[in-house]
Amino acid sequence: MATPPSLLTLPPPARTRSVRSMVAVLAASCALLLGAAVLAPPASASAAPGAAASGPELRQGSTGPEVTALQERLTELGYWIDGVDGQFGFHTDQAVVALQKAAGLDRDGVVGPATRAALDEGVLPSATTTSGDLLEIDLERQLLLVVSDGEVERVVNTSTGSGQPYEGSDGSERIATTPTGTYTVFRDVDAWDPGPYGALYRPKYFNGGIAVHGYPSVPAQPASKGCARVSLAAMDWLWESGNIDVHTSVLVR
Repeated sequence: MATPPSLLTLPPPARTRSVRSMVAVLAASCALLLGAAVLAPPASASAAPGAAASGPELRQGSTGPEVTALQERLTELGYWIDGVDGQFGFHTDQAVVALQKAAGLDRDGVVGPATRAALDEGVLPSATTTSGDLLEIDLERQLLLVVSDGEVERVVNTSTGSGQPYEGSDGSERIATTPTGTYTVFRDVDAWDPGPYGALYRPKYFNGGIAVHGYPSVPAQPASKGCARVSLAAMDWLWESGNIDVHTSVLVR
């Protein structure tokens, strides 16, 4: 290939034309590179927010490997669930609602994009205590936390005092509240315990007649007359795990 003549050896008109040609070529090259940079997707586009939250909508009645993966993730994070079986039943719904409460989402028990994102992010409520083994009842988020030395080990869906008026056993009007404070479990009944407002399943009393107990219905919102309701199976687990024995501290906040 012939060596191009040096610009310095060219006469002025040829030198000018050559410089203009080189500038044009460089400008075109820069434009192509810039266009490619603008049009090319970011290297991390596949990891964009929400990408991992895709998947089929899951709810009560769903079955299959997606439900199994959901149950395994809930268990891994610490949300109590009554076993991994690939069946989206009542207790999976309770765990999903607990996650939604912790994440500040709508408490509908449906696993859509926002709930999947919370699963991916590993949303878990934090404890307020830093030492000892105890239960914390979070009234705002309606969650019961099993805590050990400041670490949340399990999260259970709960429903506490509704804040609504009701007629007491003595005929007086009362407000359904779960008082805040630090208490100790002082009595338990390993059976359905009859009471003035209905029977409580395996209650653990920590403040007068107020207890953590099992109940067939545990809605996403406050609904009790003051007790902390959990599902029947969750109450069985609390008994068997030893996390709510007599003398266990209970912090209501």
